[in-house]
Amino acid sequence: MTYTLALTALADPTRRHIFEALWDQPSTVTDLAKGQTVSRPAVSQHLKVLQAAQLVQVTPNGSHRIYSVRPDGLDPLRGYLDQFWGDALNAYGAEVRRRTSN
Repeated sequence: MTYTLALTALADPTRRHIFEALWDQPSTVTDLAKGQTVSRPAVSQHLKVLQAAQLVQVTPNGSHRIYSVRPDGLDPLRGYLDQFWGDALNAYGAEVRRRTSN
């Protein structure tokens, strides 16, 4: 149930904002903290949660650590949500067929 980690991690608005910032561009903690209302240590803690949920990855670059979105990080969550999307499309298709067959 890896998708539950992603749901939990992204439930926090600050973590979502950090995730969205990383979606736009890989960044260091210092750069991420500039656009946040929380401290640099708090950003680091949020990144640890995102990393534990396998949504972000870190790459050492000299004395810096560059954080970026994992390309496959949302796959478990997408798979979970797709099951509902399929049900919704099937129900919509059935309703269209019902209305057009009359």
